[in-house]
Amino acid sequence: MKSLWRLYKYMKPYRWEAIAALVLLLGTVGGDLAIPRLTQRVIDEGVKAQNMPVIVNTALLMLGVAVLEALISVGNIILSVRVGMKTSTDIRSAFVRKVQTLSFGNLDRLQTGQLIVRATSDITQVQMIMMMSLRILTRAPLWAAGSVVMLILTARQLAWLWLGMLPLLFGIVVLFLVKARPLFLIVQEKLDKLNTVMQENLAGVRVVKAFVRAEHEKQRFARANDDLMAQTLKVLNFVVVLMPLMMTITNLATAGVIWFGGNLAIASNITVGQIMASVNYMIFSIFPLTMLIGMIAPLSAAEASASRILEVLDSEPEVQPPAVTQKPATAAGRVIFEDVCFSYNHGCADAVLTDVNLVAEPGETVALLGATGSGKSSLIHLIPRFYDADGGRVLIDGVDVREWPMHELRTQVGIALQEAVLFSGSVRDNIRYGRPDATEDEVIAAAQAAQAHDFIMAMPEGYDTLVGQRGVNLSGGQKQRIAIARALCVRPRVLILDDSTSAVDVETESKLQDALDNLLRTQLAHRSTVFVVAQRISTVLTADKIVVLDRGRIVDVGAHAELLARSPIYQEIYQSQLGNGRQ
Repeated sequence: MKSLWRLYKYMKPYRWEAIAALVLLLGTVGGDLAIPRLTQRVIDEGVKAQNMPVIVNTALLMLGVAVLEALISVGNIILSVRVGMKTSTDIRSAFVRKVQTLSFGNLDRLQTGQLIVRATSDITQVQMIMMMSLRILTRAPLWAAGSVVMLILTARQLAWLWLGMLPLLFGIVVLFLVKARPLFLIVQEKLDKLNTVMQENLAGVRVVKAFVRAEHEKQRFARANDDLMAQTLKVLNFVVVLMPLMMTITNLATAGVIWFGGNLAIASNITVGQIMASVNYMIFSIFPLTMLIGMIAPLSAAEASASRILEVLDSEPEVQPPAVTQKPATAAGRVIFEDVCFSYNHGCADAVLTDVNLVAEPGETVALLGATGSGKSSLIHLIPRFYDADGGRVLIDGVDVREWPMHELRTQVGIALQEAVLFSGSVRDNIRYGRPDATEDEVIAAAQAAQAHDFIMAMPEGYDTLVGQRGVNLSGGQKQRIAIARALCVRPRVLILDDSTSAVDVETESKLQDALDNLLRTQLAHRSTVFVVAQRISTVLTADKIVVLDRGRIVDVGAHAELLARSPIYQEIYQSQLGNGRQ
């Protein structure tokens, strides 16, 4: 339970509430342990002596103890829930804060779906155990120890008989714990697999329907579901033996206590009330052991959940902020790649980019063209330090991006990705997401340049129209144009358009390029350096500089006419898309 124990540090700010919950727990255990002694008093001093006042007074006292115990138990539950909820809230906040610090490289391994499961169900699993630790998990050993102590104080002669049986019971419980825990961990793995299949089914339901694969997905889910059921039944078949076995041993011990105690009672060495109290304490001491058995499954699940949570919390961002920061003397937007190599596996031996040397002058539009997998997106992701180069360096205005203050660097770079991610809220809020203080005129100007203004105004509420989850109420092209407007609204020194018009028709794309050029030249205080990643050659025809990439290397750089005259790769791409048309 090492992982689970490490998460208990988040309970520290609420330690006084936790201590109060444990103090109240002692009160409930004390009330439980008082009942058998009061029962002994009723029998020995009331029934046997036919003393009705003792019976009535003791019964009223038992009632008072029960009511007081109930009130104390309510207080314990309230405090336990408060501590558990507050602690899980802090863990969830720490989790989300950590995710926000992680680099793209970290997030490539920790997929979105996995992070959501860890931030929700895994933390909830840990929360339940933390609440139980202030109730059942702490109450069980206190109850067991208190019952044994009270048994010895009540009838020492009978206590030795029961104490002789406890090692046998304890050994059985330990054996079951050792054998059952790995089985419960397998159950958790099967449950994780089931959750993965269900998540894929729900997230990809449109694809499933489009490819008529509903039956296949039903069968895949059924297999995962059946595997979970089979493993769960296997565990239950193993654990179900424990309770009858322990009850058999307890009943034999009870019979022995009654037989032995009866002989002592006949010889007047013990009272009937002591025998009854002893039997109650014996039963009380066995309950905690059965509780612990019942806690194996949630404890195993919580330990697995805690391990997954800590995997994220212990992750170190691959892109670290500089120890000593440096800012350029002037902010012009000049970008230089010097002997850059990069690999997602770290190290230039298996590089996605190799020996990249490129200069983008301030205000230039640089287009990156090449086949899928040629390294276009990888190249531009190095500019805002989504990843760090494994060799060489990337400079903006003469300063290595690894020496820029991280926040300052990314405020200088605006980016619109191919997969346009929008957030719940209004269209206006999405456009000024990177610059919340943007004026209405600036929002509209960015939308006009992105060719988004017309369709936004056609919506019922214009810029106040609410965007559905991930922009579900917008088309792919509309989402991309809003994402471009969002990047423009930042007024960046360096603007990156990563295949961000792939869902836009050619006519709209042409208008967008003209409007974008007009905005950059006339309406902004400076002209941004623009990097355009494109699959369509029509997107790059007017670029100041076209960079042709092939297998992670720059094979040629030049304007459209120059490349068309000398670059075989560019000629091939051009002919395949435009043929003998526009030149």
